[in-house]
Order: sequence, then structure tokens, then C-alpha cells
Amino acid sequence: MWPFVLESPGGFSAPPQPLDWVVYLHGFRSSSRSVKAQKTIDAFAQVGLGDRLWVPDLPASPAQALALVEDELRIRLHNNPRLRLGFVGSSLGGFYATVLGERHLNARVALLNPAVKPYDDLQDQMGRQAVYFSDEEIEFVPAYLDELRAMETTQLTRADRYFLVAATGDEVLSVAAMVARYPGAHQLRVQGSDHALSHFDEQLPFVRLFLGLA
Repeated sequence: MWPFVLESPGGFSAPPQPLDWVVYLHGFRSSSRSVKAQKTIDAFAQVGLGDRLWVPDLPASPAQALALVEDELRIRLHNNPRLRLGFVGSSLGGFYATVLGERHLNARVALLNPAVKPYDDLQDQMGRQAVYFSDEEIEFVPAYLDELRAMETTQLTRADRYFLVAATGDEVLSVAAMVARYPGAHQLRVQGSDHALSHFDEQLPFVRLFLGLA
């Protein structure tokens, strides 16, 4: 088991009830069939709440990815304006989850090794790219970096709505940048592991609790 440090201003606790609807946002070149996505799906199914989780396959275009989620949110919030929302974002999906968390200020947001400045991280990823856990490919173009810059948020509204899981062994992204990006948030700093959180079973109970599943 990887050792960890949990810092939780005000205490780490579950919401009074499980959230009404949670969106899982996968990372760059990933998909709904990723290991962490599937384990999250299983966690909801195990407590009979599988219908409260949505794990879409996101388009390569950041603007289109956010539009896909917002279109679904618009329908669900129209039907129930009091919907208690949650977002779980991995890597690039963590960047998206933060943008959505600042647009929907009642939402809880769980971040798994999130990208902080993806418009810098992805500059060398132009062209056709294979998608992990899939036979598909995406085309990543320079305009998508501008889309990421345009949607960036710099402030956190009520940082206690955010839960950061950051692995010090992340070989892709800077854990220091992650920790600095989310001051005042609940932070689980895993001493080791990797960008994929290959031992996600060890961190999943904390995510479950944060979303009200435990």
C-alpha cells in the first residue's frame, strides 16, 4: 500500500446523502473504458446507484467536450433545478472538472492527478493519436490549445468542495503544481504511485466517501 498524507480543512466527510448525478471525465487519449472509470462505475453499481453516474467518451476538442457535458446538464437541471452534482476528473478531465465546478457552484469535485495547464502540457501531442482502451484515434490540433486557454478558471469558489488526489510519483504532470492549484481543498497526497494511479483501489474509498457512496 502506498503511504499517503490527507489534509482536510474542516474535516473530511461525506455529504448527507449520495449525490444525485455525477459525471466522470476521463483524461487525454483515454476513454470510458479506462481502469479508473470502470472502477468508479463498479463503485456506483455496488451500492445500487449506477444510474447516477455518467461516463461519456469525450471529443478531442475541449470546447466540444464541455458542450457535450453542459448540454446534458442543462436537460437534467431543467427537470430538477435542485440537482446535487458531482464531477470526477482524471488528468485532462480534472481540468474540465474544475471548469465545470466553477460553473456549477453546488457541485462536489474530485480530481485524480489533474492537469493544471494542459495548454502547455499538450503542445507536443499534435496530430493523430491512438486512444487508450480503444481501437479509435483522435486528431488533436493547435486550435484546441486555445480552447483550453479560453475556458481556464483561476479562482476556486469554496475550495472545500474540491478533493485532490495527487501522486508524488506522477511521471507526466507536476504534483507541486497540482497542490499549489488547489489551496484550501481536501488533499490526499499519495507518496509514490504514478500518473495512472495504478493502485486506484487504495484511493477509491476516499473518493467514494467524498461522493457519499460509503
